[in-house]
Amino acid sequence: MQKRLFILFFGILSGFSMFAQQTMVTGSVKQPISLEPIPDVTVTIEETNQSTLTNELGVFTFSSNLPLGEQVLRLTKDGYVIQRYPIIVNEGETLTIDDMVMEKDLSGNDLFTIQLSDDELNDDTSGADNISGLLSSSQDIFQRTAAFEFSSSFFRVRGLDSDNGSVLVNGIEMNKLYNGRPQWSNWGGLNDVVRNQELTSGLTPSAYNFGGILGTTNINTRASSYREGGRVTYSSSNRSYRNRLMASYASGLLEGGWSYVIMAGRRWGDEGYQDATLYDSNSFFASVEKQLNDKHSLNFTSIYAPNRRGKSSPNTQEVYDLKDIRYNEYWGMHNGEKRNSRIKEVEEPILMLNHYWTISPRTTLNTNIGYQFGKLGNSRIDYNGVDRFVSPEGVESFEGGGANPSAAYYQFLPSYMIRNFPDNPEFAYGAQQEFQNDGQIDWDEMYRRNISNASRGLNSTYVLYEDRVDDKQLTFNTILNSEINENIILNASLNYKRLKSENFAEVIDLLGGTGVLNVDGFDGVQYDLRNPNQIVGEGDKFKYNYNLFADVISGYASALFKYNKIDFYVSGNVSSTKYQREGLYETENFPGERSYGKGKKLSFTGFGAKAGLTYKITGKHLLDVNAGYIQKAPTLRNTYSNSRENHDVVGDAIGEDITEEKVTAIDASYIFRSPIIKAKLTGFYAKSEDANEISFFFADGIGQTIDQNNDSGFIQEVLQGVDKRHIGAELGVEAQVTPTIKLKAAGSYGQYTYDNNPNLYITSNDVIGGFQDFGTTNLKDYKVAGGPQKAYSVGFEYRDPDYWWFGATANFFDDTYVDVGPLNRSSNFYTNPVDGQIFNDYNEAEARELLKQEEFDSYMVVNLIGGKSWKIDNYYIGFFASVGNLFNETYKTGGFEQGRNANFRQLKEDKSLDTPVFGSKYWYGRGTNYFLNVYFRF
Repeated sequence: MQKRLFILFFGILSGFSMFAQQTMVTGSVKQPISLEPIPDVTVTIEETNQSTLTNELGVFTFSSNLPLGEQVLRLTKDGYVIQRYPIIVNEGETLTIDDMVMEKDLSGNDLFTIQLSDDELNDDTSGADNISGLLSSSQDIFQRTAAFEFSSSFFRVRGLDSDNGSVLVNGIEMNKLYNGRPQWSNWGGLNDVVRNQELTSGLTPSAYNFGGILGTTNINTRASSYREGGRVTYSSSNRSYRNRLMASYASGLLEGGWSYVIMAGRRWGDEGYQDATLYDSNSFFASVEKQLNDKHSLNFTSIYAPNRRGKSSPNTQEVYDLKDIRYNEYWGMHNGEKRNSRIKEVEEPILMLNHYWTISPRTTLNTNIGYQFGKLGNSRIDYNGVDRFVSPEGVESFEGGGANPSAAYYQFLPSYMIRNFPDNPEFAYGAQQEFQNDGQIDWDEMYRRNISNASRGLNSTYVLYEDRVDDKQLTFNTILNSEINENIILNASLNYKRLKSENFAEVIDLLGGTGVLNVDGFDGVQYDLRNPNQIVGEGDKFKYNYNLFADVISGYASALFKYNKIDFYVSGNVSSTKYQREGLYETENFPGERSYGKGKKLSFTGFGAKAGLTYKITGKHLLDVNAGYIQKAPTLRNTYSNSRENHDVVGDAIGEDITEEKVTAIDASYIFRSPIIKAKLTGFYAKSEDANEISFFFADGIGQTIDQNNDSGFIQEVLQGVDKRHIGAELGVEAQVTPTIKLKAAGSYGQYTYDNNPNLYITSNDVIGGFQDFGTTNLKDYKVAGGPQKAYSVGFEYRDPDYWWFGATANFFDDTYVDVGPLNRSSNFYTNPVDGQIFNDYNEAEARELLKQEEFDSYMVVNLIGGKSWKIDNYYIGFFASVGNLFNETYKTGGFEQGRNANFRQLKEDKSLDTPVFGSKYWYGRGTNYFLNVYFRF
């Protein structure tokens, strides 16, 4: 939370009475603007067990056993922003603090938590880098709008990925070492106990860590910080899940210095807005604190939020036109129910122990240890099951394999029939009718095939398996915060992380069969030479099996200086990162030490520096400037080019060294604050350099393939040395035009582009020599995909004194682009795979038109929200409801070019069709949707 948001007015009324001298603290808490009193505010003297409530006039009093000297008053009330006021208590004097104010906390509404649903914040949809959760505790109007209005369009603040921001729980960073992003579902469904958040935005320094260029969110679960009482909530929605039930209770501070908080929740539904997207999640939370004395406190927190959810597929426009935007190719009917083949399951408990030490009234030391373990699984159907045959001559061969089980597979669609059988339109019509009338996975057929195989002594053709990641991570850190004097604050920390990540595929359902051969069904290659021709069953590992190890040590320090006219800070960090891969399978394509055993140790050194200042022109007008440079290790995901099969590091194949990534950023803001209007205008620039990006897909039209009669293969596309530039402006304005009506507006205008032509090469078992170097790919000036680059919002709120409220916003989005395919922008595009020469019919003007980046249509979404609350004795009952996309606007949130047409001739032929066979795949936003919430608080 922002500290000292308002100027502290206090006076010391001292006098000597004939009766007695008494030490007292008294004051009042009121609404801003209207100055209406706020009753039932919990006022606590921090680091003590003293607290009281404001009365109906908003007044409170402390009159006995008061600690002397510098203290901090903490004001808390559900639905309001937590405030902290520094005070000085002198013996025998009365301190009066009138008209302290508390603002409504819009982030406390459950609406916002449901909008930040797991499917918008995970790594396998177009919302992969949505960072709304990082902003949910912000009181900045633009950031609130980005979190709560723009999130359904997968808007990225400043066009940046979520690995540029940090999420902490009690000072322990939760960003994954694998991809740098937080796994929000690890604490999903625990809304009522993760609301106590402190946010620093952009480059602004945090009291807990150095952070990235998108700020830091620290979730505080210290038991003594929760208001005493309980809450039961029921919600219904058609977004990600249908039902949610939550119950929580906080004890407050008990005798003996104990306090605790517990919560349990459940979210469930057969499907959300998309077809067959089941949701099955349970959440448990417990936090227990023991205040040992006035200087030391221990807090233990445990979080366990196992969840399963069905994924939805990206689709070509042809598929959406034949079905609708709810269509999902991953499911089919089985035993009378919808069964989704792509289930994401997360079960990663979090345990942490925190020690709080108040060294002095101005200095604290927070030491933490955390341990997270468990599994993350993503299921899918494997249809390459084969059997081994040996001829009488002793020649070994592998036969089998089934058809792709997806009804949306390109060879089953009308476009494929038109392209390949133009003289037989009945083929296309038949494909259309079959897809429209069914168009889903045929589970029964896969069972019949496997059962038939088993009756003949053969292995399963189809199996359901899970890509598994089982992580064990230990984190230790210590954080020092010291107020040197009234002008200087020092923050510093030391951090250590150790990760062991087990990665493998596991058979979870043989689908009626008896076993599956651990051999690649495409080419008969052994997955594990040390166990050739192994038959595996349910619960067995197959395909790939390896470990990743990571050790990270880092240190950080910052100094903040505060004066009448200017505040400024300097901050720096240094880190050492080490990675290593251990192969547990010796793959046939990479025999010996290239795949088996431990690979080489990789070491990276990172450092960063930030600085900024705020110049206070007057009390209403401020200027704020921040700048930073960060050098950091690449993530594990972007370090190994094909970690499932070998030890190869990015750059190894072409003789280039992998390097640290570099990020440079600067922003400048003008801030206006008055009792009625708050506004902030920000200009920003960010440049990232030397990043790596790795993609896996099946491509047609690649040269130098092993099979000269087939120019196709499954490839790993490696981009090395990627530079991107993000430049733009943000504006947020809100005006309290009357005590009950607030107008608000926000906007972001950005241009996010590739800033160079990075190196590109592919690795593949289907390519001669195992790799092919294409030099560079011409990406410079293409737009970076990932949500709209321009977004605007206007709206209002009405809050009646009788505790009902209503609001509406209109949100406009523009400049959303498809993610381009780098291979098509390389020399492979104009090179004939047969002879390695430039196509004799290659036309540069045609090529530019074919490779023009697709821009989506602009659109507008209108959202409504309203609610009412009642107080009955000491109990509170309330509800609110929201409607998203009121007018059922149809819009694309993202998409990507397919890699199947990797050269000029193939792409030209495909795009000449009315309906391309390999058109881009898209995600669509939800149509009209709702959320309803009812709660009881006691």
